[in-house]
Amino acid sequence: MAKLYGALGLLSLIWGMSFYFIKMLLEDLGPFAIVFGRCFFGAVTLALIAFASRKNVLKGLPWTKLLLVGILNNALPWLFISASETKITSSLASIVNATTPLWTLIIGFLFFSSSLRKNQWVGIIIGFVGIFILSDISSSHVFAGDTVGVLYMIGAAACYGIGTQLSRKYFADLTVLQISLTTLSFASIVSFVLLMLKSPHTVLDIFQLDTLLLFIGLGSFGSGVAYLLFYYLVQKGSAEFASLVTYLVPVTAILWGAILLNEQVKMSMILGLMIIFSGVYISSLKLKKKEKNKQAA
Repeated sequence: MAKLYGALGLLSLIWGMSFYFIKMLLEDLGPFAIVFGRCFFGAVTLALIAFASRKNVLKGLPWTKLLLVGILNNALPWLFISASETKITSSLASIVNATTPLWTLIIGFLFFSSSLRKNQWVGIIIGFVGIFILSDISSSHVFAGDTVGVLYMIGAAACYGIGTQLSRKYFADLTVLQISLTTLSFASIVSFVLLMLKSPHTVLDIFQLDTLLLFIGLGSFGSGVAYLLFYYLVQKGSAEFASLVTYLVPVTAILWGAILLNEQVKMSMILGLMIIFSGVYISSLKLKKKEKNKQAA
């Protein structure tokens, strides 16, 4: 469990920074260019890792299912997130993104024969309460936000839920590198086609020095390294446990804001952090017990 929680924390740090990168890139680029750049740099990073490992990671793969997951877990939700941040703040986007565990549970129950435990629901509700406390956003602020932007983020969360469950069901025998590299590669192709159809003139802007550095952070780390961690959590933990990273992302986003932008850390943030960790712990109680039984055996 120590490795799982460590990977969960590291992934939340990386993805917490992603909302900042997206907001910065939107100053010069549109959503389609950002999605392609993120997918492309992530895929290139993983391709280099695969080359260095000197292993054939592309043999005998379920290509159709990997294409579907590449669209649902990468290209489509990232397009929704980028589009949402043209309408709403990055903090509100991260809050709506935290509904991903709910979508993962509901989709798993409806379409993947997953059973729902009481402690999972309790943990998710507790974590969601913690998100609103640390964000210090009242219901009036939420409903005053742009409806389209919120709907984009709900769409992204639902896509993550479907993609995560598909990964859990079909990719149990694949390595983390195989899943991450192929899905990001497919997402790069799909997003490139969309970019050529929508705004082909922005392709060269992706490789300008000022945007290039941001894409290294967003793509190489926020997609390449991050998805190695994410699929590790799905395989070694569960789809629901992996999706709980969305609870921690607003926390890490606040920490990055304090470090990089000298933003104030409020007491509500500390309280929210404690509540969120409680929710994560409660939701994974059965998983923790199961892991101890495996070790005892």
